Amino acid sequence: MTVSTSDLRYPIGKFLPPDPVTRDQVAAWIDDIAGLPGDLRRTVSALTDGHLDTPYRPGGWTVRQVVHHLPDSHMNSLVRFKWALTEDRPVIKAYDEKGWAGLPDARGPIGPSLELLDALHRRWTELLGSLTWAQLQREFVHPESGPVALAVNVGAYAWHGRHHLAHVERLIQREGWT
Repeated sequence: MTVSTSDLRYPIGKFLPPDPVTRDQVAAWIDDIAGLPGDLRRTVSALTDGHLDTPYRPGGWTVRQVVHHLPDSHMNSLVRFKWALTEDRPVIKAYDEKGWAGLPDARGPIGPSLELLDALHRRWTELLGSLTWAQLQREFVHPESGPVALAVNVGAYAWHGRHHLAHVERLIQREGWT
């Protein structure tokens, strides 16, 4: 469950999965994941390079970095899903998201990342929609946070997309760019 807050770092609150996670909740999360690329594209479509290069909060990433981060992160998540579906409780590799956000491609045009997010989410939601409830109970092991069930990870990434979308939307509102 997420809530709206005035915290610039967590504008929709932190992800707290319901206990238990239900099939209906997973279906709603899959819908959120499916809708993110279009929502993000609509949100950033009228932004100028100056807007894109504005941090969403003091000390935070720029809008451009956020747009590039989403497919980077979600690509990693799709790979983790596939590992968990094809291996027995694999230990996944964490990645340095801040390091990735500092690479030169995170300063480039956002069009390729928006296209990548579109294609990635189509593939991902096709996979997610095909999974049985038993498959959604499979786990991977994160080296820092431990075992994660795929059903919960669907929620974490639905939240992740909405979380970063809210960063951009709140910045646009605060700056009056509408």
